[in-house]
Amino acid sequence: MKDNLLRHAVLLSMLALIVIFVSACGGNQAAPPEQPQQPAAQQEEAKQEEAPKSEEPAPTEEKKEFANKELNVAVFEGGYGKAYWEEVIKRFEADYPGVKVNLTSNPKIMDVIKPQLVAGNPPDFIYAPLTENTHTIQAMIKEKAFLELNDVFDSKTLDQDVPLKDVITDGMLEYAQPYKDGKIYYAPFYVSTLGLWYNQTLFEQKGWKAPETWDEFFALGETAKQEGRSLFTYQGIYPSYNESVVVPTIASFGGIEAIAKIENYEENAFKSDAVKQAFEIYNQIAQKGYLMPGTVALNHTQAQTEFLKGKALFIPNGNWFEGEMKDAPREEGFKFGFMAPPVKNAGDQRYAQTSFEGLYIPLKAKNPELAKEFLKYQYTEESVKSNAEKSMGVLAVKNGAELAKPYISESMYNSVKVFDNGVKPVLFQWTVTPKTEIIINDELYNPLNNIMNKKSTVDEWMDRVEKASAKLRDLMAKSSQ
Repeated sequence: MKDNLLRHAVLLSMLALIVIFVSACGGNQAAPPEQPQQPAAQQEEAKQEEAPKSEEPAPTEEKKEFANKELNVAVFEGGYGKAYWEEVIKRFEADYPGVKVNLTSNPKIMDVIKPQLVAGNPPDFIYAPLTENTHTIQAMIKEKAFLELNDVFDSKTLDQDVPLKDVITDGMLEYAQPYKDGKIYYAPFYVSTLGLWYNQTLFEQKGWKAPETWDEFFALGETAKQEGRSLFTYQGIYPSYNESVVVPTIASFGGIEAIAKIENYEENAFKSDAVKQAFEIYNQIAQKGYLMPGTVALNHTQAQTEFLKGKALFIPNGNWFEGEMKDAPREEGFKFGFMAPPVKNAGDQRYAQTSFEGLYIPLKAKNPELAKEFLKYQYTEESVKSNAEKSMGVLAVKNGAELAKPYISESMYNSVKVFDNGVKPVLFQWTVTPKTEIIINDELYNPLNNIMNKKSTVDEWMDRVEKASAKLRDLMAKSSQ
């Protein structure tokens, strides 16, 4: 009995020692290896909501990795310059380590890259106006040479939890679907408002009111003559600048329906009363001697300089005007004023033409995935603000004017804000046709100089453009058979 008690005591003592030893070992156990530090955004998310423990690692929103890290970018170096592109490329390369972006920029960028396009070796990414002078972009659209971008606009932005399409200004993406099949083939970029410009200082000094109706406009013609000025001028050898008057004026006379018929080459679209009344505006300017002498022989810079010097009261142009002519001589105290074209009667709906320049990814691009990422990068809030600062441009994004306001001119800001004062935007875009020698924009605007020189009539102008439109309509009908 005594031996049994002794054995129990020894066993209990040994068990106690084991428990103490194990506890001591547990208390001195080494900490697990330190985990890599999370990105700041993930740390913030962790503070807001403690994720449940799991065998699987928590998902992260890291930037994409690209097998091909070289991107070739071609940029039109026009009124917006190239400073923004140089800056955004530096940021993009920093945010995507290992990526190398090769920039080619030139005022004649489409001529520069034409050999690449012909050889089937295009840049990965192109920025250029839809209506650039070589018509190469339009030709590529007709040849279906650009990549479809619906997946890009359906995907989330890089800095917000919303699809990219929700960031773009309402209605703009409808004009990025050239085949009207719901497929997007270019990205709206710089947005411009076009209309009539005048010297706001002069009007205030003289007590003149910016005309609301065409009668008020023509009344200023006689007033201008008394002041030794002309009523109107335009960029003579580039008469298509007048689209900023012709398009909204047709819309004001005939509604957006009249514009749609023209865009789609509908029969007798150019025989309508709305077109005749709009064309007649120019005939009156010519017949009453209200055009600045010598206008038809001037290029855009010359005509715009003469306007700034006070030779004419009005000139058509887009809201890049002030930046483009920042170093040009001008009348003392000159201040850019902008207005939508007048209407027939006070209270009629006024329109101002808007347009945008595009971003494109060629179908044969060598690195389309990285090009798509670079495209999305242009629409981050940081990029939108940087763009405004470097280029003084407004992008086709919601609240774009407000984001750009600290950096853009007052005139550009005011031109965009007219849409807050009852003016409606009108975007004009010809329906894409099969490849043809007919350049419909030239057929529409080139006859204007003959009107101004009193060598042609409004009816002849209408007949010419109607015949060109009919040829395109027939061409489209044949291609669909």
